[in-house]
Amino acid sequence: MENLISLVNKIQRACTTLGDHGDASALPTLWDSLPSIAVVGGQSSGKSSVLESIVAKDFLPRGSGIVTRRPLVLQLHKSDDGSREYAEFLHLPRKRFTDFGAVRKEIQDETDRETGRTKQISSVPNLRSNCIILAISPANQDLATSDAIKISREVDPTGERTLGVLTKIDLMDKGTDAVDSLINKTIIELETELSRLGRPIAADAGGKLYTIMEICRLFDQNYREHLDGVRSGGEKVYNVFDNQLPAALKRS
Repeated sequence: MENLISLVNKIQRACTTLGDHGDASALPTLWDSLPSIAVVGGQSSGKSSVLESIVAKDFLPRGSGIVTRRPLVLQLHKSDDGSREYAEFLHLPRKRFTDFGAVRKEIQDETDRETGRTKQISSVPNLRSNCIILAISPANQDLATSDAIKISREVDPTGERTLGVLTKIDLMDKGTDAVDSLINKTIIELETELSRLGRPIAADAGGKLYTIMEICRLFDQNYREHLDGVRSGGEKVYNVFDNQLPAALKRS
């Protein structure tokens, strides 16, 4: 994994040098092919806190309103002996930041350079197919109206690459339980999926025999219903036995 991360970091540097930032293009770019994780959610939903929890570093700007207003590529490294950690921005190659307070200030300064001090927002990269999406929703808001879930469903309708994250659990209304609401939702989704897939197949010989007998019983029932006219298609079965089979036997 360490080698993979190092390789991705090198490819990111090469893309930056070549001017490939994954911008909108008629052709796929190398940058767009790299694996990534995107954090999406409404304003002040806790996106920055989730990112800091993942990397175990406090380095993102804080403030009122929209603070994070442009995409930046920040790589976190360890020295070869693992004794020291440092950060590098792709817009400042070969400059190492060991003070994460300075990292926060550089993020603020680069944001102001790109978008100005008037709280403008720059364009953002697409949530491409190889991007894992962390959908951030505050626990004190209704999940049915979550901006994060709405955004993620637009690009990942089946939810195969989306992870839901609840933040601000401490701000929930008294008497509510986020765990219970998530468990109930998960149970319903799993029961629906199990109903679609069917019952599990037993591993022991007796269970397998029962499963085979059950399949035969259902086949017999469906076959009878076709012949009795309960299901359509019975006339085709009769045609085989009344016409096609006798004709084939005469030819043989």
